[in-house]
Amino acid sequence: MNVRRTKKGRTVLTAVAITTGLVLTVAGCGGGGDDGKSDKTASSTPTKSDDKENGQDKESGAAEPDQVLAEVKSNGITLTVTSAERDEGGFLTIQGKVTNATSGLWIASEWQSDETELQKNGGSLAGASFVDQKGKKKYLVLRDTEGRCLCTKFQGGIDQGKTAEWFAQFPAPPESTTKVQLQVPTMPPASLELTEGE
Repeated sequence: MNVRRTKKGRTVLTAVAITTGLVLTVAGCGGGGDDGKSDKTASSTPTKSDDKENGQDKESGAAEPDQVLAEVKSNGITLTVTSAERDEGGFLTIQGKVTNATSGLWIASEWQSDETELQKNGGSLAGASFVDQKGKKKYLVLRDTEGRCLCTKFQGGIDQGKTAEWFAQFPAPPESTTKVQLQVPTMPPASLELTEGE
């Protein structure tokens, strides 16, 4: 009698398993109410992730590269200027990138200032200046009350093949001056056209 109950229990379990399998199979084969329109439509329409893989982002537009106002090279170093903007506070902020194509670490020691007050700035743009040729005047990097330049310090240097961003802030020339010449020690002069800040 126990054997009969065990066989009957197994039969019931087998029937339940088969029924469950059939229900799942039918549900998986269902059309989902798309009236015969398969995934062809969905796969032919590019998604946002597809756009990103193709280097496009339709919502935000393609990323624009930095505008290059000037680029000068010397001794394996490339100095690129991407912005020279006059602001309402009476300052001129010049920004850009520097790339080290030398055979080792570059610490910007040759860009230091000769001024005693700025000697403690180490490898930085403390030695940068610009010339207003129209007004016949040279402008030096601004500094705070403790003699720190308002410019980038390349702490730890820049490794071979690497690029770093930089900035230097100066007193702004008169509004009638629209072009200046940036001078960084050991680099050729770079002519810049100034823009007005917002």
